[in-house]
Amino acid sequence: MDVTRSDAALLALRPALPVSVTADDTPVARFLHITLRPLLKLQNQLLLAVVADFVRDHHVPLGAAGSTERQRLLAELLSRNTKLRYLVVGLVLGQFTEPELHLYQQHRPELNRRILELASRRVQDQAATVAELSGTP
Repeated sequence: MDVTRSDAALLALRPALPVSVTADDTPVARFLHITLRPLLKLQNQLLLAVVADFVRDHHVPLGAAGSTERQRLLAELLSRNTKLRYLVVGLVLGQFTEPELHLYQQHRPELNRRILELASRRVQDQAATVAELSGTP
């Protein structure tokens, strides 16, 4: 499939990450390394801001919590709040090229799980930043 101008522009935005993909990797594993990891890195600040907004709206006391408790609270929010989960998936999907979207549609449940897993890990690793952005007590 030819790369359209809009697809080329989307690909040009992505940060280059060291990738070790082998011929034995499944299409989902290749997609994880080649597409999802760079997109989550690209969307990192937006992801943190969106989660911080949900923290604020749901009165999650991140500011008063210790480091481990912050991570637990964020993991719980990301695993239980369906609206937030859909929004996180949408942040990533909005950056897909047409061929990537086609592959996503074929493996939607597995890729949604992977997107949310990666995003949750990323948010938990930056829990202090989320707390700061949320301005919660």
